[in-house]
Amino acid sequence: MPKGPLAQGRADYASTRDKSSGAWVERIEEGSPAWEAGLEPGMRIDEVNGVPMQDIITWRWEADGSTALLSVFDPSDDEEYACLLEREPGQDWGVTFTDVLFDGIRTCVNACQFCFMSMLPPDSRATLSLRDDDYRLSFLQGNFVTLTNLSDADVERIIACRMEPMNVSIHAVSPQVRIPLIGRRAMRGMEVLERLCEAGIEIHGQIVLCAGINDGDELARTLAWVEAHPQVTSLAIVPLGYTKYSKKFSSSFSEDVEASRAVIRLLEPYQIRARKELGITRFQLSDEFYLDAQMPVPAAETYDGYPQFYDGIGMLRFFLDEAERTTLERERELSATCAMLCDRNLRVLFVCGEAAHGVFQELCRLWRGPFEPFSVRNAYFGGDVNVTGLIVACDLLAQLPRELEGTIVVLPEVMFNFNKVTLDGVEQEVILGEVARRGGRAVVSVPNPPELLSTLSACVD
Repeated sequence: MPKGPLAQGRADYASTRDKSSGAWVERIEEGSPAWEAGLEPGMRIDEVNGVPMQDIITWRWEADGSTALLSVFDPSDDEEYACLLEREPGQDWGVTFTDVLFDGIRTCVNACQFCFMSMLPPDSRATLSLRDDDYRLSFLQGNFVTLTNLSDADVERIIACRMEPMNVSIHAVSPQVRIPLIGRRAMRGMEVLERLCEAGIEIHGQIVLCAGINDGDELARTLAWVEAHPQVTSLAIVPLGYTKYSKKFSSSFSEDVEASRAVIRLLEPYQIRARKELGITRFQLSDEFYLDAQMPVPAAETYDGYPQFYDGIGMLRFFLDEAERTTLERERELSATCAMLCDRNLRVLFVCGEAAHGVFQELCRLWRGPFEPFSVRNAYFGGDVNVTGLIVACDLLAQLPRELEGTIVVLPEVMFNFNKVTLDGVEQEVILGEVARRGGRAVVSVPNPPELLSTLSACVD
């Protein structure tokens, strides 16, 4: 089972409001220390033990003992007052906040050539263009950050609070490549990264590889730098992705089989040394490289427990292994589900991105029932965008058959945000209703084999 972000589930909880101070209370558990002290939803905690409330990390760090002295603002009477919380060992305070960042989200100060935000459709929602680069979200939910906007105080806080692992976008190490690629503050990121490594903070690194810019000799230099820094316990290398709105890029590794294979070959000696010396692969390529190179994805042990699963590292391998495991371990349930589908003359379409079509084909082969993959071509973004998580409603509904009588359409949960809205702003219920209007039934599932089987079993039960 993958570790890290996968185990945490969805994590869409970054505050996007303007910077302010204080933590607004969303819920209070009845009978808890917070309830006993008189805290109520709608109040704001400005300080804990004399420390301003920047974020949930401040709360967890400062309120770690048996007592916590709070400075609380009550908007009902526009008054600030002191509040002492007391608890028994192991007892939770019983307070939930509306956000995890209480002073607003820190945004990006870079000008990365490959920035996906600069390639968005002109009519996309404003919230999609928020360029976050907040080190706290790296620690809390696994976002990749460049470290270029950190103050010395921020760096010392990471070290003092042991905020690890930090997920850091490295991209390149040579100034002559790194600065044009990232922007004028690029070397600040390297300075901070070196400081974190010196302090023993674990790092998960990432390189967005751009053909002719930071590949080849520069990639070798970056790999050598990582090899010399054992605190970087994993390095993900992902290919540049571009949309039809990109002004700079019109091709990537997805159009060049030999270039993709060259990257795989370049990485192999580093992987071999890491396995020999450290017992881990450490240097890992995203699934796209193997698809683009027309090569099979590596075995599960290559992925070291999947520390960068949600960066597209090992997703296909994990899916394939889960497909085999689910087929064997839940054979009776699978057979019963297939039989009921056939008895009712129902077929199942598994909606996925074009990149995942092959693994869904393998799943359908293993399950030997009325199942079909339905890969959606991404016309909304265009370019080489082909992943399941970026499917939008307009493409899905345009490409689904007009007649869906006797069809169960399984939608991937990852195409919706935490408000159940697609990237082109369509609510989940609208899609479910449109599928029903065409005579079918749409259901939503996490797109992995055990969840898919559970969803279908519930459909026909």
